[in-house]
This record gives sequence, C-alpha cells and structure tokens, in this order.
Amino acid sequence: MTFRTKDLAPALRDGRVVNAMSVDVEDYFQVQAFAGQVEREDWPGHEHRVERNIERVLQLFDDFAVTGTFFTLGWVAQHYPSLIRRIVDGGHELASHGFAHVRADTQTPEQFRDDVRRTKAILEDAGGTAVRGYRAATFSIGTRNPWAFDVLSEEGYAYSSSVYPVHHDLYGMPTAPRFPFYPNGDAGIEEYPITTVRVGGQNIPCGGGGYFRLLPYPVFRWALSRVNRVDGRPGIFYFHPWEIDAGQPRMAGISMKSRFRHYTNLARMEGRLRRLMSDFAWDRMDRVFLAGTSG
Repeated sequence: MTFRTKDLAPALRDGRVVNAMSVDVEDYFQVQAFAGQVEREDWPGHEHRVERNIERVLQLFDDFAVTGTFFTLGWVAQHYPSLIRRIVDGGHELASHGFAHVRADTQTPEQFRDDVRRTKAILEDAGGTAVRGYRAATFSIGTRNPWAFDVLSEEGYAYSSSVYPVHHDLYGMPTAPRFPFYPNGDAGIEEYPITTVRVGGQNIPCGGGGYFRLLPYPVFRWALSRVNRVDGRPGIFYFHPWEIDAGQPRMAGISMKSRFRHYTNLARMEGRLRRLMSDFAWDRMDRVFLAGTSG
C-alpha cells in the first residue's frame, strides 16, 4: 500500500483542539468476542438493549453539548429505524458499521461491496441523510484487504475509520500512518485511523474502546492531551453503547480474556465519559476531518 498523509490544520474551540467523538452502534451480543457463542441467526432471540443504551448516550451528549458520529450496523437500523431518526435529529452524523458486524477481511470483494452498499442504503433510508463514513467491524481493513478502500470509494463513501496502527491479537496495522491519510496515495477516499500516542518508539492506543475502561483515566487524559499539544492533531475517540450498560446479561462459555475485556469497569464507564466530555472539545468526524472545520 502507498500512503499519502493529509495535511489538516486542527480546528480550535476556546483554545482547545477539537477531537472527533464516535459511537459504534451495536448490541452487547453482536461483538466480535462473542462470535463463537452467538450465531447471527440467533440475534433476534437475545434481549435487545441497544435502543435504551443509545438513548442514554444521546442524553449524555446533550448534557455536554457534544455532537458525534454514530457508526451504525444496518441490522440495528432495520430493527430500530426511529432510533436512527433520533440520532440524526440530534445533530449527529450517521455512518456505516456494515450490516451485521462481519469482519471485512473475511469477505470477498463482492461480498464486501454488497455489504457496504446494502448498509448505506438502509441507513440513508432510515435517517433521511447521506452516509459518507464507514468503520469496519473490529478495524478489519489492513494489509490483507487494501482493495476495500477502492470498493468504499466506488460505493460513494468519502472516508473510512477502519485502521488501528497498533499490534493487537484481533486487529492492527502498525505500519500505517497515525494520522489521516489517503490509502492509495491519491486524492481518493480518506482514512482516519484510530488515535495512538507515540511512546518509546511504539504506538500506544489512546482512542477509546476497552483501553479507556482499563487504563486509569489520568493516563488516558495525558495521552490524548499529548496528541493535541505535541502532535498538534485532533484525536478520535470511540466507544460502544453496551459499555455504559453494567446490567447487561453475562454471556456463558466465553474465554477469560474475552470476559475481562468485555465486562471490566462497565459501571465506571459513564462517569469516565463525563470527565472526557468536560476535559476536551468534541465534534462529529465529518466536521473535524472532512471539512477541517468544527461548529
């Protein structure tokens, strides 16, 4: 792959760099860690909690006047179209997370095209707005499937946020740039990688997810502040609605690693998010990166 980085002057609000806030809209039983225990055809039989959790997220954002980007499964949009309208009516960006949380690197180019085309149509129909962004399930675009960027561009997407430039057992593309780049070395689709901080010659995750729940909050705040101050760049933060739901059902038969990653500090997550909303400036992905401006 040939990378060309994108020059972007960060937007400022009250003297602070504006970062991108994002939510990966999926229910607790749809995560990659449970793929071996929960078949997709069995999803309807599980207790659905995504609607109530997104309502909590929307209220949290309202409390801090934050707008964000909701990377949403097409499956969720099919089952809860009114929820999609509430996301859009709240001033948030609607984006695609694929239809059923299938890893992009397990699909053929034809299967991937069908997936991203179908999901875009479902979301746009439910939300009444154009969908320009995409995030692959489990950050599954990398060196094995760079053709995915071409497919996304051909299907009308303007940007992807599907690369995590770290070493990880489930994902990672450590050779990728840490900040926005053109994957094919031209002015086509743009990739906005999940944020990392450079420490000791290594990329250390500081973009959210499980790392945000596991690390002490002051450590995470220091890392994102360093990206803003030292690198002079906006960061990307992401989380899932199930991460604020300590009362979700416990899944049987999963590994100790998956149990630790999924359930640790769920009860503390909302409090940490409130600190994060207050400590940094936030906006939607498209406003932070596509236009280079923020409202």
